Amino acid sequence: MQNFTPPFCPNPECQYHVDPRGWRFWRWGHYTRTWPRVRRVPRYRCSHCRRTFSRQTFQTTYWLRRSELLHTIAERLVAGSGLRQIARSLGCSPGTVATHAARLGRHSLLFLMAHRPRSAPPEPIVIDGFESFAFSQYYPLHLNLAVGAESHFVYGITESELRRKGRMTPEQRERRSSEERAVGRPDPKAIEKGVLALLEDVVPEGGSAVIRSDEHRAYPRSIRRVRNRRLRHEVTSSKAARTHANPLFPVNRQDLMLRHCGSNHRRETIAFSKLRASVIERGYLQAVFMNYCKSFSEKRQDATPAQRLGLTSAKLSWRDVLRQRLHAARMGMGDLHERYYRRQVATRRIPQMRRHELRYAF
Repeated sequence: MQNFTPPFCPNPECQYHVDPRGWRFWRWGHYTRTWPRVRRVPRYRCSHCRRTFSRQTFQTTYWLRRSELLHTIAERLVAGSGLRQIARSLGCSPGTVATHAARLGRHSLLFLMAHRPRSAPPEPIVIDGFESFAFSQYYPLHLNLAVGAESHFVYGITESELRRKGRMTPEQRERRSSEERAVGRPDPKAIEKGVLALLEDVVPEGGSAVIRSDEHRAYPRSIRRVRNRRLRHEVTSSKAARTHANPLFPVNRQDLMLRHCGSNHRRETIAFSKLRASVIERGYLQAVFMNYCKSFSEKRQDATPAQRLGLTSAKLSWRDVLRQRLHAARMGMGDLHERYYRRQVATRRIPQMRRHELRYAF
């Protein structure tokens, strides 16, 4: 960092943000940073848009007051700790942990986009819906997952809002009706649309893939709606034994790890997510952990799914994942990831939720 040179203009509206060829900048003094230790941080100014910035602008801890907590919070979130437990052990407020968790989720979304295979998946893709809820059990949702059949690499995640179903008492049915009268009823085709968005995100235009799933009725409809891609659908009964020989084992294993490593998805937990956006962010954080940081076998400590695909040469630590800030405007995000990154996925019972609309820390 002593010989740091800004790689591009961090202003998303500058023409040298995406393509820095021919870009020029000036040194523009410095400021003294007192936390976590005293240091002089150099500042710069773009010769084109005149926006000033510093070396810290290119760090994942940009605009965080407790920047030293980021790596620790990432490790503890995927270890199954709740926000308040993390806050107590680190001596900070639960709001600080929630802020860092949201930052980690957005970074994980961009990290997965930047480091997953660019072409069509080189293996069959197994899809399934992981069912959880946000705010209360009257607002369930599906995390639609796409996992590699051989590498167990998580290629993508989308979210679908559901209507509460299953066995309910008359009082619970009345409360569900009351909730729906107050905030509306979820789209009955949400899973079909969510899986369609997932397949279009994972398989690029002109590509082909083998899709494996259970007998969910929405999946064939989603596959038929996919355009400019060649997909072959293989169905396995959901009643088949969930062993290693089951073609759906990769996604079943990911479902198990989501519930095991995430305190917000455990049965009868009080650490459930209050926002749908938080569920998505924690899902991407878990995906990056499973893809790049965790060995496939804890006992053998073998290669990660990313190593199996040849995407990385070694297992990554959280410091490796968080080494460099990823700028959303340089990623070429589509509408789907733009909504997730900006937290535009609304929670019906919290209409005034805070979205990610910071001007400089976007």
